Amino acid sequence: MTGLTIKLAVCPAVVYLSDVIFRQVNYAALWQPILVGLLIAVAAHAIEVIKLMPGTLWLSSGFDFMAATVIVYLSALALPGAFLTFPGVLLTALFLTLTEIPQHYWLIKSGMAE
Repeated sequence: MTGLTIKLAVCPAVVYLSDVIFRQVNYAALWQPILVGLLIAVAAHAIEVIKLMPGTLWLSSGFDFMAATVIVYLSALALPGAFLTFPGVLLTALFLTLTEIPQHYWLIKSGMAE
């Protein structure tokens, strides 16, 4: 549950920062990157519950990257006024994955991922 709590804070912040930093990512309203981040947090937590265990750090991170890519890409199609280029989608997914790796490492080392 601690992993989900961290993700619910980190993922929306990362998607919002991607909106601010990357010119290829443009959400029309503040609630949009927050909503996308929350969806990614739930998906990433589900992936952790299913896949994360000792020895699967990189596999789980790869699944997180793929899930984030799909969710961010679909958000551009589903949210009114959102504009994302594919490089922007990949940058956002990479940024999210880079925050997931230390979380996965911590969950494995603390024994919470078994």
